[in-house]
Amino acid sequence: MPANIWQNPWRLLLAVNAAVLVGVFVHKIQLPPYVPYIHLVVDYHFGFIKRALIGAIVALFMEKVPVWLVFALGGATWLVTLGLYARLFRKTFGFTAATLPVFVFTAGSPFFLKNFMHTLGHFDIYGCALAIVLLLMPAGSLLFVAAAALFAIILVLIHHIHLLMYVPTIITIVVIRHYLACGCNRVNVAFGIVALAAVSALFFAAQFLGTMPIPEADFVAYLKTRMADPARTDLLQFSYIWYQPLAKEIADTWGRLPHNILGVPVFALLIWLHTPLWRYLARLIGALASEAHRRLVIAALIGISLAYLVMFAMVFDYSRWISNWAVCMFLILHAVKMLPAKRETALIPTDDRATNIFGVIITLIPRVGIIRPF
Repeated sequence: MPANIWQNPWRLLLAVNAAVLVGVFVHKIQLPPYVPYIHLVVDYHFGFIKRALIGAIVALFMEKVPVWLVFALGGATWLVTLGLYARLFRKTFGFTAATLPVFVFTAGSPFFLKNFMHTLGHFDIYGCALAIVLLLMPAGSLLFVAAAALFAIILVLIHHIHLLMYVPTIITIVVIRHYLACGCNRVNVAFGIVALAAVSALFFAAQFLGTMPIPEADFVAYLKTRMADPARTDLLQFSYIWYQPLAKEIADTWGRLPHNILGVPVFALLIWLHTPLWRYLARLIGALASEAHRRLVIAALIGISLAYLVMFAMVFDYSRWISNWAVCMFLILHAVKMLPAKRETALIPTDDRATNIFGVIITLIPRVGIIRPF
């Protein structure tokens, strides 16, 4: 690579990221969509159950669900999320030569859009997309808090684990963009408490009352009637997750822990490769005009991280969880940038050799994975 490219590789890295994304997509569409497909055929036919909202919406438009819909719906959601994030980045930073390193370390991260491409059809991306919408919306009225509550309800109905995955980030965005900007009064505080209570109640209902009420054989027989190709019974092998109690999920996770924990050093390395971005986030927090704002942001980052730690103890899709944790950190960075600051914060340098090498490495990493690294 020529010396001038090493000194300022960021435009080239954007093109490389695009090529890597195409490669990940080509690989993904050749894999059988076991978990994503069954979520499209499960609906509320037998009453309220967990993980059924997307399938119920699909059922309004399609009597039979083809396998290609997983990739069509997942691909459309991915493109919308890409567009939303591009708009958010333009709003927060603008697209200039100076801001390209921040864009590469976020949008080009193997934790973010590349991993969402690898997990195409899974539900994680919906939380990210709705959180970005909240970062783009006007936040000056209670309609913003109501929209956040509605988004959280939708996410819990899609999958109740969103209460730990993206709802804490949504709460943080609401606090930063509405309560810190507009102040707290009895009305908006009471509204927020009621909204949080409603989302929490829905989570417990989905977790403990959302089990399928009929025998699994009858459930599978119904799902076959929703399939465009009922012969693809291999796509229904995960039907047991609508019957599995929380205790069994935790037991499975801890049973796999000795093997899955081997991936932790890899996760630590991937996080370390984003050091220029974390340093920039730390500088943004340090530059905030209010000490109370700084303390609240730090507390929020700790709270979001603790929610993911609980997820690690409950469900073993570790690569997905660490990737979504990093995405939440990226989104909080944008929220922090919107707060009043006492000074301008220097961006990630475009000509620092170590930073450029980190940028090249994370660009070349195609994704993180679902359970174990890569």
